[in-house]
Amino acid sequence: MGSETIDRRAAEPDRADVLVDAQELLDVLGQPAGTGPITPVVLDVRWQMGRADGHEQYLAGHLPGAVYVDLDGELSSVASPQEGRHPLPDVAALQAAARRWGVRSGVPVVVYDAVGGMSAARAWWLLRWAGVADVRLLDGGLDAWRAAGGRLDVGEVVARPGDVVLETGALATIGPDEAARLARDGLLLDARAAERFRGEVEPVDPRAGHIPGAVSAPTSQNLDAAGRFLPTGVLAERFAGLGALAGAPVGVYCGSGVTAAHQVAALAAVGVDAALYPGSWSQWSSDPDRPVATGDGDVVAGG
Repeated sequence: MGSETIDRRAAEPDRADVLVDAQELLDVLGQPAGTGPITPVVLDVRWQMGRADGHEQYLAGHLPGAVYVDLDGELSSVASPQEGRHPLPDVAALQAAARRWGVRSGVPVVVYDAVGGMSAARAWWLLRWAGVADVRLLDGGLDAWRAAGGRLDVGEVVARPGDVVLETGALATIGPDEAARLARDGLLLDARAAERFRGEVEPVDPRAGHIPGAVSAPTSQNLDAAGRFLPTGVLAERFAGLGALAGAPVGVYCGSGVTAAHQVAALAAVGVDAALYPGSWSQWSSDPDRPVATGDGDVVAGG
């Protein structure tokens, strides 16, 4: 799906379509079977760059009934310089994984992690992209669940196999050429830390800097000190200041397309549809023919 499909929703934003409060989830999960709202499928997506203990953390304590999701193995395909560090998975493989998680047609899904939704947003975005309409992020993640008095279970949960049928394209994606055009003619947000945007540090990718014309918008600034999304009005002010509420098409990238999904979710919470660049900086910076900008402006080298 190309950049020509990107638009801004005219309807009023609905934060509740993107986020679920811990107390609300606690109330739903506490209902006796067969009463109240449909019990959602709950997915634990604990992952952090440079760490490989997400599954161990999950086994030590997770939300009741939550199934562990492997971001590297199930929410991504094989990394390459041509496609980036976390390419989108094949839809058939994603469907098989989603069925293993217990995702079923017509049943809502809640995803969470322990880092403010930074990794869980990848599952939120992928399932939405693949046609699952009712997917929400647990606002504040594991810490918010604990603060609301929710219990943690230990060990592995094996879900009853689901029956979901996935078909991609429900959310917009862009490639490197479209990202370059958006940076020039629309708005391209860089969701990485500001020092990586400026090219002062680059811990993992081949070159330091950013896509020329992109605007720095660190994902961490979507959250408060407790790891919850900022109030809707504050988020709207943030994105208005970045130019995202002006009606121009919006795209988002990060290092490898993971935390950029968090930015897409935050934008959706204030009524803005944004396209994700899945290859992100890991793909762009691996291509020596692509120009790189450094600093807060556009000091361009290479390309």
